[in-house]
Parts: sequence; C-alpha cells; structure tokens
Amino acid sequence: MNVLEQARAVGDAVLYEGYLLYPYRASAGKNKVRWQWGVLMPPSYASADIGEHASARVECLLEPLAHTILHVKLRFLQTRTRLGWDEAVEHEIDFELPLSELPVESPFQVPGELEGTNELSGVLTVRVDPLDGPFGGTRLHVELHNTTSWPADGVREHALRHALLAAHLVLGVDTGHFLSMLDPPEWAKPAVEACRQERLWPVLIGDTSRSTVMLASPIILYDDPSIAPESPGDLFDGTEIDEILTLRTMTLTDEEKREARATDPRAAAIVDRVDTMPPELLERLHGAVRSVRPVEPSVTVAGVRVTAGSRVRLRPNLRGTDAQDMFLTGRDATVRLVLSDVDGGTHVAVTLDDDPGADLQHAHGRYRYFSPDEIEPLEVAE
Repeated sequence: MNVLEQARAVGDAVLYEGYLLYPYRASAGKNKVRWQWGVLMPPSYASADIGEHASARVECLLEPLAHTILHVKLRFLQTRTRLGWDEAVEHEIDFELPLSELPVESPFQVPGELEGTNELSGVLTVRVDPLDGPFGGTRLHVELHNTTSWPADGVREHALRHALLAAHLVLGVDTGHFLSMLDPPEWAKPAVEACRQERLWPVLIGDTSRSTVMLASPIILYDDPSIAPESPGDLFDGTEIDEILTLRTMTLTDEEKREARATDPRAAAIVDRVDTMPPELLERLHGAVRSVRPVEPSVTVAGVRVTAGSRVRLRPNLRGTDAQDMFLTGRDATVRLVLSDVDGGTHVAVTLDDDPGADLQHAHGRYRYFSPDEIEPLEVAE
C-alpha cells in the first residue's frame, strides 16, 4: 500500500467514524444522534455558543522544492434523507495548486442532484508563509469553509442536511516534503508551536518524521496511522474492537437483523459479513498483540554486542520511568531477549543475577525491561 492509499484508508475510517453504531438499527437510541466528527455547518446555523462551526483550519510545515505543486483532496459526506433515515453520500473534490500561485481561494459546489439531497457550497483557502530563520521551509495554511446558503430554523437535524460531514483533507506534494508536527527536527519546533489548528489535525502519512503526504483529520491521530490488517471490514463504531462488535452482532435476533438490513446498505453489509464469517477469520480477530516482538537478537551498546546471555549492569533513567527502578541502579543482570515495540523502539529484557527466582522467571517469560541507554555491558568492547 503506497502512502496515498494509506491516507485514503485512514480517511475512510475517519469518514465513517460513528456513522452507524451497534446494533446498526435506525430505531436504536444512539443512532438518533449522529454526525459528530468534522461537521461544518451552514453559516446561518453555526455558532460558537452551541459548539457548531462553519469552518476548519490546519497549519503544518512544508519544505518545498522549486516548482512544488500542492495536491489537495477534500473528502466529506453529505446526508441523503430516505424513509426517515439519513444515508451518507461520499464526495471528493481535487485541487491542484502550484505553490508559486498561492495564496488562492478555490470555491466549490455540490449540486443536489440525488433525491433527498441539497445543494452545498464552500471555499478552500490556501497560502504559504516563509519561516523565519536560516533553515528555510514554509508554513502551509489551509482553511475550509462551508458557505451554503440556508434560512436556518434552529433545528440541528435540518442543518445537518446542509453541512459538510466528517470533512477532512489529504494534502500531497510532488516535490519536497511535510515535517512531523509531533516530532519535528529541533530547528522547526518553534515554528510548530506557532501553528494553529481548528477542528483539523495534521497527521503525517507513511513516516513519522517527513513525508510527501499529510492527512488533515478531524480526529487527533499519531503520525503514520494504519488500519489493522486483521480487520475484515467496516464496523463504524470506533470505540469498540472488531472482535467484540462481531460477537455482539452475532447475538442479534433474526428480527433485529432484518431491521438492521433495512436501515442502510452498509448495515446490511455488516450483518451479511458476520453471518457468513468463517471461524478462522473470527479467530484472527482474537489476541492480536503488537506490544513487543523479537527483532535482531542483539543490540550494540557502547561498542559491545549485547545479546541473550550477555551480562550487564543496570543504570536506569530515573526520569519518566518506574520510580522503583532506582533500587536497581548498579545491580548486575543477564539479558534474556532483545525486543522491539510497535513504534520501532528497542527494549532489553533481563533477569537479576542475585535473584534466586531468576531462572523460574525466565521460564515463565517474566522480565524487567530497559532501553539500551539504561544498561552498561560488563564485557569489554573488542
């Protein structure tokens, strides 16, 4: 999966976050209050006093090259009212903006062509500001406004029919790259702190330091998010895990399943998928662990190769770690495993040499964990 496909997959999850909640029936109470994320209301209804807004803004850092072109993909849902239930209609609008031509205001319209939909309009505003200092770079500023004209009647359910729902942006550059807003290089940290986000959050896609693709998400995410490979399909209720929702859906009565299928084609697809799910696929949803995993069986510390069986002296970092580790300072230990976490960090699993239960703990896989900079090899570097 390339970075654009990854951004789209994560965007799809954002797009339908909370779209249809278990038990996937229109009559369920929690499905009567929907559309919470990335909602840009028509200006006539929007008000900070009620927490409803017509615009969103994202700012991020970009290191462009000569003739860089910014590609913006605007994605959102529009409601379509049918038989008392608001279905979702997906929309994507693409903008190709040479940086040399910024700032620009790009209006767009969505005609109400489908039965049960209304015309929508908006404007995308983009500019770049050079950063102060000797390192170059620019601050990219993107604003999205819903400009739909509608004589507000004060009813949120009615206003939603004129709103951009789950609105988010996929930003890409053909040359140059975006910088991480969570872990920027040292020189860029003051510029990152000066950036302002309003109802959109910049998420780097494809890497955790720099990339050609940035997702502007209405939900705050870590850099380089991805969809779990075990997930067999959409379940929409992002506050739960796939296994629990699948098992719960299996317990629906035949009548409840009929009502769910009649609610929405996406609800029908969930019920059909669960009803025909093979046991091996259900088993795959259970017990996926990504905490630590074995990697290369060694790590180099102070020029010494440390591997299973190596003896080390513990020098725990007492800031940001378990306070009880202070009692282990200077203790000798034996390395049992070298592990990596989901973020690529390395951990050394040890047992204490003066612990009479060390062998029993090793047999049961119970270890103390330290980072490479918290251990001192007792062997001499070659």
